[in-house]
Amino acid sequence: MDAVIQEPMAVLALLLGTLALLFVANSHRKWGRVFKVVPLLVFAYFVPTAMSNAGLIPTDEKFALYVFIKEWLLPASLFLLVLAVDVKAILGLGFLALVMFLGATVSIVIGGPLAYAAFGWMLPVELHDQAWRGLAALAGSWIGGGANFVAMGEGAGAGSSILALMVVVDVAVANIWMAVLLFFAGREKAMDEKMGADRSSIDRVRDTVAEFQASVARPTNLPDLLLMAGLAFGATALSQALAQHMPFVDDIGRFTWVVVLATAAALGLSFTRLRRLEGAGASAVGSVFLYLLVATIGAKAVFAEILDPDNTGVLVIGATWMLIHIGILLMLRRILRAPIFFLAVGSQANIGGGASAPIVASAFHPALAPVGVLLAIGGYVLGVFVALPVRFLLQAVHSLLYASGAG
Repeated sequence: MDAVIQEPMAVLALLLGTLALLFVANSHRKWGRVFKVVPLLVFAYFVPTAMSNAGLIPTDEKFALYVFIKEWLLPASLFLLVLAVDVKAILGLGFLALVMFLGATVSIVIGGPLAYAAFGWMLPVELHDQAWRGLAALAGSWIGGGANFVAMGEGAGAGSSILALMVVVDVAVANIWMAVLLFFAGREKAMDEKMGADRSSIDRVRDTVAEFQASVARPTNLPDLLLMAGLAFGATALSQALAQHMPFVDDIGRFTWVVVLATAAALGLSFTRLRRLEGAGASAVGSVFLYLLVATIGAKAVFAEILDPDNTGVLVIGATWMLIHIGILLMLRRILRAPIFFLAVGSQANIGGGASAPIVASAFHPALAPVGVLLAIGGYVLGVFVALPVRFLLQAVHSLLYASGAG
């Protein structure tokens, strides 16, 4: 069935308007309560899904606007988000904060392939080829957030339906864990005293972050915005050209190379004065691109496939993956006697990225919200480079499962 709106720029206008209305509702005194229960990102995904399934906009993956946003806005988004990273500030957050953050990353690297190996047999035959690809996207989300979700999913060749299913898994599993962390925030002192944790490091973190934020903050202006756009799209164009000549293109995929090269360029430039563009809104511009990406991925999904009861096996794998993550973090905290704050923000900087890490951090203390921002930015960097090996581990598990006739 042909969509009612087929002009690419008209579809773009509709998606931008939808996202704008969602953010207005999110900031509304009454309507905003809904978004405290169901995250805005979920609406940004499933409202376009509803529109496309109702025949208002196209579901075709090859629709010109969707291709452009994937090929250009995704690398540009990652570039602007990673450009803001302050490696020195993150390393200066303290040993325990860094270890808990990296421990969370390692637990996700380990947990995904283990969970898939344990419960891959539950997946229906029609999901065998797509499951590991969708789980690779979920690995990207759980090591850095939404931009890496899309990057890893596209790089692995995941279809829109499996990506939609992974969004459901992400929301269902990750939000339960986030609620537990918010509960911990109200009991942090008692939990730390029982563990014998040294909380003085949290004060040092707060001072470090406050100094960083003050050093980069400035009003947004036209030259800065033009510089951001020039750098982001210039790096994307260069990455597109270089990706054609990279090795193992057939195995890794050209688009994955584009994402890796654009991210590497941003990481390199983060050591220059260009990192100060964050103070003028670099990550905010990147987030606009990110939400458009999420909206277009949602528009390509099909409800009938998302709601198939045969897909419950993927939910079991996601829940097991999260339990492995939690178990490793709790064990690491006990060994190091780390404050529960570092466990919470380290976990959410990976699992939730920039959307939820500041929320969890501020639940412990409002002044600590920027810690979540900084670690989440670190997660954006790790999300591309670390999630890529997870993708190959998942692919290896897939080969072992179905080469031996499992499932």
